[in-house]
Amino acid sequence: VHQSKMDFFCKLGYGKQDICKVLENLGQEALEDDVLKELIRMGSKPQALEKQAQPSQLKLVARGSCSTTAGLKWLGEDESDSSDSLRPIVIDGSNVAMSHGNKEVFSCWGIQLAVDWFRERGHTYIKVFVPLWRKEPPRQDSPIADQHILEELEKQSILVYTPSRKVKGKRVVCYDDRYIVKVAYERDGVIVSNDHYRDLQNENPEWKWFIEQRLLMYSFVSNRFMPPDDPLGRHGPTLSNFLSKKPVLPEKKWQLCPYGKKCTYGNKCKFYHPERQHQAQLSVADELRAKTKVLLALGKEEERCQCSP
Repeated sequence: VHQSKMDFFCKLGYGKQDICKVLENLGQEALEDDVLKELIRMGSKPQALEKQAQPSQLKLVARGSCSTTAGLKWLGEDESDSSDSLRPIVIDGSNVAMSHGNKEVFSCWGIQLAVDWFRERGHTYIKVFVPLWRKEPPRQDSPIADQHILEELEKQSILVYTPSRKVKGKRVVCYDDRYIVKVAYERDGVIVSNDHYRDLQNENPEWKWFIEQRLLMYSFVSNRFMPPDDPLGRHGPTLSNFLSKKPVLPEKKWQLCPYGKKCTYGNKCKFYHPERQHQAQLSVADELRAKTKVLLALGKEEERCQCSP
């Protein structure tokens, strides 16, 4: 009996020392209600309540020290990426640079403008893909402006060079567009480019949907990077919702119907009717049809009852 009472009150969360004291005072044959009253009178609390009553102690971590969750992060990524509400950004560096250089010069300053625009919005994951041969000295047939910007972005782990090499004097270049789409697809991010990637859309049906829904086009207006406010068209999401993982839906502002209760449009009325919140919003003609159907059904049932013996 003593052991069963001990197990019972231990399951409730009380300490063994307090239970033993009460059982010694009241005796082994004391009722459970009396033991519980005595525990409450002594001021003993279950361990779960004591933990809730204790204030949470904040742990101060020195700058630069590793936290326990650091091992769960991907290598080379910021800790804020997982909790960030903004989508990762993958920039087609060649497309942006040539667009800023008016399709004549590979302007690295255009890449910097695009990166700065997304930084100011708060995006932490930004990657720019550029072919490796753009590291070479510029030539007459492929001029490059502000080439030092590529080195600075590479040091910041923003710019990534796609591989290329020379075989018997000929340059072998890997397809950088496949890198761009693949990384953006795996990261569930946004592709910044004016290219439609039609060959890659035909190659993979999943990439086709992703490119159609996550491609952000842009324009340069007087050295200003300007993406559209409606990336997917007039009836699509806004730019802020397009770039965020959790889009915010706009609040609908309903306008009261000027006819009030005298309105005969029913559910076809575009205005708000507060008196119809819990009613089926049918037009007058639909209500009359519904009533006639009910009356006809009742009449048929009465005829059946009269004909039946």
